[in-house]
Amino acid sequence: MAGGFNPVFAGLPTTIFETMSRLAREHDAVNLGQGFPDDPGAEDIRARAAEAVRSGWNQYPPMMGLPELRQAVAAHFARHQGLALDPEREIMITSGATEAIAGALLALIEPGDEVVLFQPLYDAYLPLVLRAGGVPRFVTLKPPEWRFTAEMLAAAFSPRTKLVLFNNPLNPAGTVCPAPDLAMLAHFVMAHDAYAVCDEVWEHVVFDDHRHMPLIALPGMRERTVKIASAGKIFSLTGWKVGMVMAAPDLMRVLAKAHQFLTFTTPPNLQAAVAYGLGKEDGFFAAMRADFQAARDYLAAGLRDLGFTVLPSAGTYFLNIDIAPLGETDDAAFCQRLVRERGVAAIPVSAFYAEDPVRHIVRLCFAKRRATLDAALERLAALRG
Repeated sequence: MAGGFNPVFAGLPTTIFETMSRLAREHDAVNLGQGFPDDPGAEDIRARAAEAVRSGWNQYPPMMGLPELRQAVAAHFARHQGLALDPEREIMITSGATEAIAGALLALIEPGDEVVLFQPLYDAYLPLVLRAGGVPRFVTLKPPEWRFTAEMLAAAFSPRTKLVLFNNPLNPAGTVCPAPDLAMLAHFVMAHDAYAVCDEVWEHVVFDDHRHMPLIALPGMRERTVKIASAGKIFSLTGWKVGMVMAAPDLMRVLAKAHQFLTFTTPPNLQAAVAYGLGKEDGFFAAMRADFQAARDYLAAGLRDLGFTVLPSAGTYFLNIDIAPLGETDDAAFCQRLVRERGVAAIPVSAFYAEDPVRHIVRLCFAKRRATLDAALERLAALRG
């Protein structure tokens, strides 16, 4: 044998998502753990993808993405967020947002650079930072507000800070970062001459009249921000893995080199369908948000009727319950019992922390059909009864 393996990946445990999905299958559980809708997605967008396979180009598309998609991205974000982006020099298409994040980290981090991470955090962040040679510095957010302060940022930033990796709206907290907090974060990034890699995949999935504000739009942030979007989240087609990267030309040049040696390109039929979808009328996106908000409200009301403490959710597919009032102090053990004894799969939020986890919050996915939510509530009623 040639020896050992890279310790960043060899030492990783089985993810909580894999564990809970396996248990859900074994116990025929209602799965509110996995974060995807249980409907097929917009028929016309799927039809565009199918037709593009049948009659379109199926060889290598351009590395940076189909020109029609890059133009559609520029038009979409100009209309929805007021961004002025050059489709030729400032937009790139990747095979999903996770590839975009990985490429940005590999392109920007040099060994020993410090990276500011907000926890709870998407589970891919830390391994990717470590593999790139970065040194993580954590800002730990706590329920129910999940807010950061200037003191928390001051403790995390240092002269060695190279970049901040920022998820907004935040999964699993379900929060939308308030404008004053965004301005505070931008101040720290500029004061430390750092970059911001912004995972904004949930930007369209916001509720209660919230409006997403991209960090790249704030004064002073245009030349130092990488904005990452996801067609899978925008169109509730999570298996499509079409990411969109936006950055100033000097940043994009190095981001493109990382992409070139990761996936190089993305299926052209999916790119064509996403280009079509991004041009849909505003009512399409408003209806999507209204449907998810109705599902959120339905599950939240049902949980409250059963006596659960439900935390606010301003965005994403998720809401959280606080199990401390139930006398529970171990969210992982609670979720294990829930799936084994009551047939409902959920995710312990402690799994989203790298250190000093919160252990009394459980995440549930509401992006499901009404019958699925009813089945979950019926089984949870037995738990509370």
